[in-house]
Amino acid sequence: MFFASDNTSGAAPEVMAALARVNEGYDTSYGADAAMARVTKLVREVLEAPEAAVYLVATGTAANALAIATHCPPWAAVFCHRLAHIAEDECGAPEFYSGAKLALVPGSHGKMTPQTLAEVIGRTGESGVHGVQKGMLSITNVTEAGTVYTPSEVAALTALARAKGLPCHMDGARFANALAATGATPAEMTWKAGIDVLSFGGTKNGCMGVEAVVMFDPAKAWEFELRRKRGGHLFSKHRFLSAQFEAYLTDGLWLRLAAHANAMGKRLADGLGRINSVSQRHAVDANMMFPEWSPGTHARLQAAGARYYAWNTSPKREAARLVASWNTTEDHVDRFLAAF
Repeated sequence: MFFASDNTSGAAPEVMAALARVNEGYDTSYGADAAMARVTKLVREVLEAPEAAVYLVATGTAANALAIATHCPPWAAVFCHRLAHIAEDECGAPEFYSGAKLALVPGSHGKMTPQTLAEVIGRTGESGVHGVQKGMLSITNVTEAGTVYTPSEVAALTALARAKGLPCHMDGARFANALAATGATPAEMTWKAGIDVLSFGGTKNGCMGVEAVVMFDPAKAWEFELRRKRGGHLFSKHRFLSAQFEAYLTDGLWLRLAAHANAMGKRLADGLGRINSVSQRHAVDANMMFPEWSPGTHARLQAAGARYYAWNTSPKREAARLVASWNTTEDHVDRFLAAF
C-alpha cells in the first residue's frame, strides 16, 4: 500500500533487462552509443517530429532546468503556474541554470487559464529596462494537482505566448499519464498544440532514472549540448540512459505502464468516492489525487501499513496525496480501502 509517489516504485522488468544487456561488453561514451541513435529515431516516430533534437539526462529537474535555460534569457520571466514543479520542488534549479525569474500564474486545481496567464504576461516588462522581460511559458502536464490539460487547453495557453514571440515548454514528468488520460497523441499534446520543447518523463513511469529533452526546432540543439555538459549532466556511460529509454518506448511499453497507473488511480478514487467521509480537493484525471477525510483516518491507515504524504487542512479534516504507479495492483488499492 505504497502511494507516496510514482517515483518510489522500482523499474519495469523490461527496463531492467535492457540495462543488464547493455552492461555486457563496451560501447562509445557521452551519447555516441548505438542505442542513442535508436532512441532518437523512436522519439521522432512517437512524436511525429522527424527533425526533433533529442537528448537524455538522469533527472526531471535537469531536463526542466536545461530546457528552460536554453530558451529563456537571464533578464526574462518564465510564466508558470504557482504550484508548478519548477516553482515548488526544484530548489531554484531553473533560475540557477537560466538566470531567469519565475513569474507565477494563479489558477484553480493546478491549471493556468488564458485569462490568468494573460494578466501576468500583460503586466510583465511594462517598466522597460528596469523590469524583467517576457521570456517563455512552461506548462506542467500532468499538473501538480493531478489534473490534466487537454491539447486544446495547451493550445489556448501557447497561443498567448506565441503572440508575444515566446517559446513554450512542457514539463512532462508524467507525460505518458496525460496522454493515457486524454487519449491524445504525443504530437497533438506537444508541437501541434504549440509546444517548442518537451521534458519527456521516464523515471516516474517505470524507468530507473532517465528523462528526455525534445526540441522540435533543432536550432537550439548545440546550445543545449553545451549547457548539458557545462551543467554536469552529460553522462559518461550514457548507454545506461539510452537503454532505459529505448526499452521504455519499444512496443508502447511507456503508454501501457501509464494506462495501468491511471486505471489503479481511478480504482482508488472510485473506492474513496463511495466513502461518505472522503472528499477530493481536485478532479482525479490521471494517477494522482488529493483526498480529505475525518480525523483519525491517518492513524488507522498508517497502522495498517499504508504509506503516503499526509497533513491536516484543519482540526476537522485530514488531507493526503495519493499516487498510483505502474506496478500498483488491485490488491494494494483494495487493502487500502478496506483499512478505512
